[in-house]
Amino acid sequence: MSGVPLGMEGRIVVVSGAGGGGIGTTVTRMAAEAGATVVAVSRSQENLDEHVGPLARQGLPVVAVAADASTEDGVATVLDQVRECDGDLYGLVNVAGGAAPATWMPATRVSREDWHALFAANLETAFFMSQAVSRELLARGLTGSIVSVSSISGMNTAPFHIAYGTAKAAVVAMTRTMAVELAPHGIRVNAVAPGVTETAASGTYVDEDPERDRKAIAMGRRGTPEEQAGAILFLLSDLSSYITGQTLLVDGGLNLKWTHLGADNTSLFLADESFRDAMRRM
Repeated sequence: MSGVPLGMEGRIVVVSGAGGGGIGTTVTRMAAEAGATVVAVSRSQENLDEHVGPLARQGLPVVAVAADASTEDGVATVLDQVRECDGDLYGLVNVAGGAAPATWMPATRVSREDWHALFAANLETAFFMSQAVSRELLARGLTGSIVSVSSISGMNTAPFHIAYGTAKAAVVAMTRTMAVELAPHGIRVNAVAPGVTETAASGTYVDEDPERDRKAIAMGRRGTPEEQAGAILFLLSDLSSYITGQTLLVDGGLNLKWTHLGADNTSLFLADESFRDAMRRM
C-alpha cells in the first residue's frame, strides 16, 4: 500500500471478526500496514492468539480484544478498548458472521432457532456494532467509515441457504439506510459482497476443482482474502470519500455467469454427495 493515499494514519479502526485467519485477519493486517491502529475483535482468545498475535509481534499497531460482539457487554468491551487507544476513532469493519454446513437445508426445514441464530450472527451483530461505533463518532464529532461484509448469497438467490442469504440481503438494506441517516454527519456506510473465496471457513464445504471454477466464474478462479480485504480497505479509506450506501460485489464475475447451480439447484461447489443429499431432504 506504499504511496497510496489511504488516509489511515492516526486513525482507529475496529475489525469485528478478526480472528478467523481469513478475510477479517487479512483486513486487520492490511489496515495496520496502512497506518491505522486496529482493534481486532474475536469471541475466541485462541483464534486471536493464533492469527492476530503474530501481527502484533511483527510490530503492527494491532490490539487484540476477546469479546462477543453479538452481546451488549461485548460491544461495550470493544468501545472501552477503543477509548484507551491513541488516535481518533474512524472506522469499523463488520466481518463476523458466516454459517455452519449444518445450516444448509431447504426452506421447508428451517426452524425458528436456525433463522434467529443466522440473523443474530450475520445481521444483528453487524447492526449493533455499527450503531455503537456511529454513536461514538457522533459523540466525538468525528467523521468515519463503516464497511460490512454481505455475500453474493444476499445479492441473488440462495437455494438451500435461505436464512443466511436473507440475513446477508438485510445487511445490504441496513447499509443503505444507515448511509442516508449518517451522511449529513460525515459518516459513510458501505458493504462488500464476496463471491466464493478461499478461506478456512469455505474449505469446510468447497473442495478443490479448478476446472469447475473456470466454468463457473468469469475470471476462472476463486478469490483470495487479500482481494476481499483490498475492496474493504478501499471503501474504508479516503480513496472512496464520495461513496456511501453501496454494496460492492467482489466475486470475479461469478454473478455475471451464475452457472454454479446444477440441475437439482444445488451449488456445484458442494462436492460432498452425502452433504448434498442431506441438504436437499425436504
